[in-house]
This record gives sequence, C-alpha cells and structure tokens, in this order.
Amino acid sequence: MAEGSLAEAIAVCDEPRVMELLRSRLADGVPPVEILAECNRGMIELGNRFNREECFLPDLMFGGMIMKNVMAELGPRLGPGEAETATHKATAVIGTVQHDVHDIGKDIVVMMLRGAGFKVVDLGVDTPPEKFVEAIREHRPVVVGMSLLLTTVYSSVLATVEAIRSAGLRDGLALMVGGAAASELLAEKAGCDFYGKTAADGLRYACQVADIAQA
Repeated sequence: MAEGSLAEAIAVCDEPRVMELLRSRLADGVPPVEILAECNRGMIELGNRFNREECFLPDLMFGGMIMKNVMAELGPRLGPGEAETATHKATAVIGTVQHDVHDIGKDIVVMMLRGAGFKVVDLGVDTPPEKFVEAIREHRPVVVGMSLLLTTVYSSVLATVEAIRSAGLRDGLALMVGGAAASELLAEKAGCDFYGKTAADGLRYACQVADIAQA
C-alpha cells in the first residue's frame, strides 16, 4: 500500500487526510468508482491491522464512520450500481437481525466485502427473517451474514436460520454470524457455518467460500 495514498489514510483512520485526498481526487477528475475502490482497499487493510493487533475495535468503528462520510461525498456522483464493485465475483447478503438497530459493524463488513469484489445486498438493520429469505431467493448469494450487538436478539438469529431452512434455501448456502453479541456457541446452536469475531474474520471466510483471493 503506497505511503501517502488514500487507502493508507483510511487504514490508519486519518479522517482529515482522507477527506482532503478524496476531494483532491474528485477535482482531478478521477472516476468516483475508482476512488471508492481505493477506499475499500484501505478498509481491508484496516481489518488486517486489527487482526494483527495493530489497532483496536474503536479504530474499526471509526473507520466505518469515515467510510460513511466518504459515501456521503461519493454517493451522489456514483452511477447506478457503482456503489458495488464494477465486476462482481460473488454475491453476499448481509443484515443486522430483527430487533437490533446497530449498523457500524455490519457496515464495515459490507465495505470490506465490496472491496474484495463481492456484490453485497445490504438489508440494513432490524431485518426480519422473511426479508433474509426474500433476498436469498432473489439474489442467490454464496454467503449470508447476520450481525448482532445485543444479546437479547439471539432468538432472531435462530428464527432467521430456521426460516431459511424452512424455505428450502439452506443447502449449499454458507451462513455466518458476527458482532459483539455473537459467539461460537450461538453459531453452533443456530446452525450457522461460521462465527466471525472480527470483520476481517468474516471477510476471510466469505472469500474462502467464494474462492476469492484477498487483496
């Protein structure tokens, strides 16, 4: 990763530098989709830094907030579908489960997956089981991610997995769960395939499932 690059500024959570470089790129006529791709590479590196214990959870959360500010600048300039990557290697569906409205961790995973080449269908927060089922039917993802911050929504994870199973969509579908309230025990009890302690864990698992090499 080039020193002084926009990706590096994202990776070290230097928000003033990120916004300065972002606006400079736009002024120079760099296509917004290319700028977004560089920011996504920075988010992947931020996740890698967290995994190497070079930064902490608040840094990941701050990185997610920076990316929201980036999207506020880039969003109006992006063409239809350009918020995703130009060439999708696989599809992922992700949402925060029903009765939980926290989105920072989910948004970090979404950005990292997009940076790795996934088409990501982001279901948002407080996502009922039937909305997961509808998205799986429509988009045929290889992996589905469920996020939760509250221990009080364990039942929502179980209900979502059961709804997917009852709809006949479980076979061949990789289910992962993550977030502050998630655990190996919850994943096992719900019948998920993977528990990710960090966003980087989720990225690695999704890339493994889809046979995508990480940047």
